[in-house]
Amino acid sequence: MKIPLQSPAHKRLAVAIATVFAVGYFGFTARDLVTTWLGNRVERRSLELAARLDPGNADFRNHLGRYYELVSRDPQSAIGYYKAAVQLNPHSARYWFDLASAYQVLGDTANQTMALERAIQADAMTPDVAWEAANLYLVQGETEKALREFRVVLANDISLAGTAIQFCWRINPDVDALLRDVVPHSADAYIAFLALLQSKQETAGTIKVWNALMATSQPFELRYVFEHFHYLIMHKEVDEAVQVWQQAAPRFKLSSYLPSPSNLVVNGAFSLDVLNGGLDWQYGKQDGVALTLDPSDFHAGRRSLMITFDGPGINDAGIYQLIPVQPGTRYEFSAYYKNGELEGAGGPHFTVQDMYNLTVYYDSDELKEAGFWKSVEGEFTTGPDCKLVVLHVRRLPEGSPIRGKLWIDDFHITRKPS
Repeated sequence: MKIPLQSPAHKRLAVAIATVFAVGYFGFTARDLVTTWLGNRVERRSLELAARLDPGNADFRNHLGRYYELVSRDPQSAIGYYKAAVQLNPHSARYWFDLASAYQVLGDTANQTMALERAIQADAMTPDVAWEAANLYLVQGETEKALREFRVVLANDISLAGTAIQFCWRINPDVDALLRDVVPHSADAYIAFLALLQSKQETAGTIKVWNALMATSQPFELRYVFEHFHYLIMHKEVDEAVQVWQQAAPRFKLSSYLPSPSNLVVNGAFSLDVLNGGLDWQYGKQDGVALTLDPSDFHAGRRSLMITFDGPGINDAGIYQLIPVQPGTRYEFSAYYKNGELEGAGGPHFTVQDMYNLTVYYDSDELKEAGFWKSVEGEFTTGPDCKLVVLHVRRLPEGSPIRGKLWIDDFHITRKPS
């Protein structure tokens, strides 16, 4: 709607009214800007002036409380401002935490607990709130309440999970109790707990946590399977490691990487991707050795592994596989190889050794002088305590230079009928 301004008097009146509104708006805006500027200054007078200019602003009261507590070292004066802040805004967990902190400095446990409980009521499920509450409860010796808050942290903030589970373990180093009462049913929390127990060498506990992890349907990375499998192997828990691999295979679509009675060697023809973990082939960098999957030349499947040697002091090709076996049992071994002008004293061998005591159960002849695919066959019997052997390509004798290429393929190990 348009207002007609027909006379000079009407026009002057309209200008005057607009000017009053503009001045008033500018005054309010300027006051807000000045108040905000004063409230952000870490000076007592500026903070007090900001609080006077905006008496309904809880933030400025809380800032004054922090000034008296942290700068003036006067927690008693700080409490008055903190209480004013929570009266203006009782829904801020931060204000209640600051009030609890001041009560803690004064040794007023009852009021500290009251403020802490109000903070949790204000924001019960935020991990930052739970984290601070848990730590204050720890200082008070309220371990059950601290564990309750750490559970909130574990369920909601993966970045704090590792540290939170360490605190929980210090409070109560009982795997069963923590799984039952504290650690939420989430993959991230279980993985954090698993890592802690591995660092503490709590092998029995890791097995329990792993089973809890596998009972969830939540996704997690394959590397955690490799890491736990490796941990169990290093602690001679072969049966548990095999179970881990069997549990993980369907979940990660790795059923092709399971050994079978017809062949205990996984991926023996290198037709599958090499996982470098679990019961598949594993490899490590060796000076003077290069490993390449070669689709242009193979005996079975669709490719072989080409090993290129070029250097002195090579004692192992760096490719190996862990193979679960039965103690005191006879096995048949077979594989194929070809080479390309291997030079040097001493050549590579296929070797099967006990994983732990390094007893050599099988050692082939030198893999030399074969410009075509040539078979290697043999038998071996495991020791009375042997559950795991290592199949690898080692060089004998060590020390002198070796140069050339070796292709390997089509590995089989089967239990010999009794």
